[in-house]
Amino acid sequence: MKIRTTKDRRVRIALRQRKRISGTAERPRLRVFRSVSHIYAQVIEDMSGTTVASAASTEPSLKSAFSGTTRGGNVVGAKALGKTIADRLKEKGITRVVFDRGGYLYHGRIRAVAEAAREAGLEF
Repeated sequence: MKIRTTKDRRVRIALRQRKRISGTAERPRLRVFRSVSHIYAQVIEDMSGTTVASAASTEPSLKSAFSGTTRGGNVVGAKALGKTIADRLKEKGITRVVFDRGGYLYHGRIRAVAEAAREAGLEF
């Protein structure tokens, strides 16, 4: 695979990570995707290929929690998303997950999602 764009590079890194990361029923995979203006989190159980829970900054329930400076494209919005996904998982009885950063560097919004989920009670 020849790397021509930054998206190609990110996909290549994500595939390299996925060789080592997999979600089980006891410990599903928390996958994060970020776009320029929004951020999405999905918890996947890879053995059956099902999505256990998901959250996105585009959801009306999460958008109503955002104030003037908080939105899906910044760190504060990412923290709100991390807390939301952790709460949804705790309702289903899941406390341990494997974090999949999706080829992104672990800083900024990706790190904010992970730290907020940890603070809300998830174990990585």
